[in-house]
Amino acid sequence: MSISKIVNLMKSDTTYHIWERYPNYLIKQFWKERTFWTDGYFACSVGNVSEEMLRKYIEKQGYKVVIASVKSI
Repeated sequence: MSISKIVNLMKSDTTYHIWERYPNYLIKQFWKERTFWTDGYFACSVGNVSEEMLRKYIEKQGYKVVIASVKSI
C-alpha cells in the first residue's frame, strides 16, 4: 500500500470520528464542508538506521518526537 493511500485513509477515518465527536464546535469552524485536515502531507525516509539511532539523532536536535514503528502493510 502506498504512503499516499495510508495518509488518505488515516485522514478520512480521523475526520469522520472527529466530526462524530465534536459536530457542534466544528460546524462553526468549517461551515462550508465536513473537512478537518489540509490537502497535503509530508513523508520522508531515513535509510537503513535503527529506531534507536534515529531517536538519538532527533533528541540531539532539541525536539521531542514520538516515533511510531511502521511495519509493512
